[in-house]
Amino acid sequence: MMQVLAEDEWRARERHHVPRVRRWTAPYQRRRSRGEKHPVHDFLFQYYPHRPAHLERWSPGPGVVLAGPAAREFLGRPEFRETREGVTLGDLPVKRVPAVRALLVLLEATASRPPRLSCFGLHEWAMVYRQAPEQVRHSQLPLRLGPAGTDTVVESLDLRCGHFDAFRFFTGPARPRNAWQPTRERQAELEQPGCLHANMDLYRAAFKLDPFVPSELVADCFELAVEIRELDMRASPYDLSGLGYSPVRIETARGRAEYARAQAAFAARAEPLRTRLIEHCRTLLAQRQ
Repeated sequence: MMQVLAEDEWRARERHHVPRVRRWTAPYQRRRSRGEKHPVHDFLFQYYPHRPAHLERWSPGPGVVLAGPAAREFLGRPEFRETREGVTLGDLPVKRVPAVRALLVLLEATASRPPRLSCFGLHEWAMVYRQAPEQVRHSQLPLRLGPAGTDTVVESLDLRCGHFDAFRFFTGPARPRNAWQPTRERQAELEQPGCLHANMDLYRAAFKLDPFVPSELVADCFELAVEIRELDMRASPYDLSGLGYSPVRIETARGRAEYARAQAAFAARAEPLRTRLIEHCRTLLAQRQ
């Protein structure tokens, strides 16, 4: 059964969503206009191909009818159609079915496994291992332990990264040191819910389903990704003290324990979001059977 939202109801949801995400989109757009970079937060807009304007754009998700004359403004978006009750989303386009099906496979496979909390964020260290200073990705930031100290950490600890989109940025000398050799084809086999990047990628899953999920769910996944990214970089070899971030010193036993606790907490927060995304995928695909 379709849920009908009166104009004041859906307008209130829309008014809440826009400033919620503009907390992040507006500073990013200001930085871009000034040619400035933020090594932590820019990642969320540059690595993930979802425009700030699209993140700000609200959708009720499926199964909802927007009542009132103002709802007709949604008809400018191709996914919406008009009914006697108001304006609602149409069916998931056939051309999007394969992508949603592949997304469901990955989400379900990840959810089926227990979290693994033994990587300690070493992927960022492996991305600068044995690199010359001019080759380092965030070359504007100093390495906390210097190049030699950074290399020593990589060589003294086990690399256990199973996430392909992190592993593919490892330096050549770091790759053979990893416990696995992830590929895109093996992603559903290796993904696990303790991985920071797998949980950041819930944001990617959410915006890939847009507008066929509620924008509140997209924003929930985005906000989780922001916090995870901050931990990701605090545990990295970079010195971010100038930006106000204290390090998680994973080169020490105490730092590794701190990282694992935070990783477990993020896994617990990600679990219900992953479940909601799985449910939306299943519903959208069932409508197309």
